[in-house]
Amino acid sequence: MSTRHLLLAALCLLAITGCKFGSSSSSGSKDSATEAPPPNILFIVIDDVGVDQFEAFGYGGALPPQTDSIDAIANAGVRFRNTWSMPTCSPTRSTFFEGRYPFRSGVRNAIVSNDLANSQVSPYTLTTPKLLKEQAGYVSALIGKMHLTGSDISPHNHPLGDDAMRELGWDYFAGYLDGAPYPIDTTAGGVAPVGTYHCGFVPNTTADSSNGADYGVCYLPDGHASGTHLLMTDPNTYPTPGRTCLELGGILDPLSSAYSQSRRAELDFSVQNGHYTGAWKINHADGSNEVLEADHPRARGYRTILETDLAIDWIEQRQQQPDTPWMLSLGYSSLHTPLQPPPANLLPNPDATLSLVGCGTPVADSLTELGILPVDPVDLADFAQQRAVAQHMLEAVDREIGRLLVDTGIALRLDDGSLQYNPDSNTMVVLTSDNGTYMPTVKLPFDPLRAKGSLYQTGVWVPLVVTGPMVNSPDRDVPHMVNSTDLFSLFREIAGIDESSLPSELQLDAQPVMPYLTEPDRDGIRSTNFTEQGTNISASTPPPCVIPAANTCVQIFPQQGVCEDQSGVWYGPGSDIDPNGFSSCCAVNAYLESQNQPATVMFPQHQSALRNEDFKLVRLRRLDCATDTLVDTEEFYEVNESTNPAELKLDREELNLLASNTPEQLTGEQQANFTALRDELTHLLASGIDCPGDGNGDLQVNQQDLEQWAYWSDPAQGGGYSSWYDFNHDGLTDEADRAIIEANLGNDCRI
Repeated sequence: MSTRHLLLAALCLLAITGCKFGSSSSSGSKDSATEAPPPNILFIVIDDVGVDQFEAFGYGGALPPQTDSIDAIANAGVRFRNTWSMPTCSPTRSTFFEGRYPFRSGVRNAIVSNDLANSQVSPYTLTTPKLLKEQAGYVSALIGKMHLTGSDISPHNHPLGDDAMRELGWDYFAGYLDGAPYPIDTTAGGVAPVGTYHCGFVPNTTADSSNGADYGVCYLPDGHASGTHLLMTDPNTYPTPGRTCLELGGILDPLSSAYSQSRRAELDFSVQNGHYTGAWKINHADGSNEVLEADHPRARGYRTILETDLAIDWIEQRQQQPDTPWMLSLGYSSLHTPLQPPPANLLPNPDATLSLVGCGTPVADSLTELGILPVDPVDLADFAQQRAVAQHMLEAVDREIGRLLVDTGIALRLDDGSLQYNPDSNTMVVLTSDNGTYMPTVKLPFDPLRAKGSLYQTGVWVPLVVTGPMVNSPDRDVPHMVNSTDLFSLFREIAGIDESSLPSELQLDAQPVMPYLTEPDRDGIRSTNFTEQGTNISASTPPPCVIPAANTCVQIFPQQGVCEDQSGVWYGPGSDIDPNGFSSCCAVNAYLESQNQPATVMFPQHQSALRNEDFKLVRLRRLDCATDTLVDTEEFYEVNESTNPAELKLDREELNLLASNTPEQLTGEQQANFTALRDELTHLLASGIDCPGDGNGDLQVNQQDLEQWAYWSDPAQGGGYSSWYDFNHDGLTDEADRAIIEANLGNDCRI
């Protein structure tokens, strides 16, 4: 156990949880000699996939993805048809394990390299794995993506380092700390100029007669089980040699028929390539760490397969100790950009072919080639290729979920090939997503211009399925409102932990979920649902990036590659428009107007929404470039969850009830709902507690804060840079921060 871990345990967890950190049992644990352990929990998070994608929820478009495994889980359990997430990944994922809204946790947007620790999940937080371990004896693992902290892209803003997930409570972690796979390597490993291979591999000549190849030598990374290389010169054995080589973790040298050591030395295995490579961080249960760089054979291959393999291995190890309950949180990398074709053998129709457009080509370029200006309204047909790739990625995830369930005995494969949940596994399966679908891949009748990143229905309405031994009367829908924070309660309820055991200073927003599982006719628990997205606390404001298909300017992405990976046009340093870059979205709009081009829509600095059963209020805060002030605007919609496209009410721009009416001009029913939602939203956002000098979240400023500050300010321990004790947000934990503690010493913000 690291020095940091011991310090956090002694000074934080004892104070917040009241538990004996590191003990093998607790007052909430079960006596295995007299009582069966609580159910295991398999928590699956699919990336960037909204409810619009799933036929099981009544949607999926004209050609729904084939998701037999997910359908089987849904049919064996409860489908929650009215679940809200936050608009982007990090805020939602933090709610799963903290049970608090973003304005309380500080995780307001997707975490990027510029963001300080104040906008990352704190090691002082009572997370789900900590709670389940201390009060119910669970062993917990996290595999794949969860994006709760920074990464080593910016070490000064990443105080927990490679120990991050261990410090947040997981006994085992194997995944990556970055928010997404790296961009596709269009050189395919260094065999061609940048921009040649948009899918990251050498296609065959049927797909690309100019740059493709029907044979070559597949060079494999050092230590690969198949040796140094494979000759892929027989088209009958290797009809798609470039793609097959990539799936094996190799690099194809096209139009070559003999191995060459000198040629091998020219190839670059260190460059990451979308969903087929990664830099894996592993926190072992014994306290040791392991890093697998992109050139390691275990770090190469399709991520969805690697993530599933790791999950199967860990569950099988846990099944050897049946008296100890476990929780596995499995975060699949798909369907996050870059959109990249999965292995054909994971598809329901493996002979399907894909155009290379949509793999790595930015949406803006595709639209331009089609003769459509980026500022024009988006026609979904223009995104056909990208939607095809995304659909295949979802179908591949579904295939791997099926393999995971069958190989671990959580489900059985019947003679007809279908899956059947196995109640003898004593495992609760919880499946959801972190936000709505990425814009180009949204399914009709949902609105692609109000997708991931927005808090409109397409951006925050996500699937939620719960299956397992605690479900009464399975194969049913729950129409009531559920929030991503509520999963914190669900995990606690599954483990048998009473809410009264939790400290009140947590300010939990999570509401119960278990009553919906056990009482089929249960009334709704939530009267309203909430979502928000804000601006993280950053060392510096990122340069502007314009998303042409949505005509929106954002200042979220710190690197050009990340902007372009989101189909954006970079206006920062190195921009094709101005190498010096633009300072802000206001500067971008001033430039566009000088060129007689329409200005972009400024992405809100803060956005929040609250809904009840029938109406939804949206509040947006944007910078007014003319006055350099923040201005709030409100929108008001009627919404529902109908599966009939003719009756479905979504919050489309043209349906804003305030677009042509003042609040006073609304009908009586509309006015009553608008006023109630407005008052509740204002009250909710004002309910956060600001406690200067309190770094560990117990809402008290005391000696513990001075001791914790001493650790984080010490260059030999915490590093002295960004931490949860950097109160003035200058990226340093120093004497100025100590002065803030001393000025507030003795304050009790709980009162």
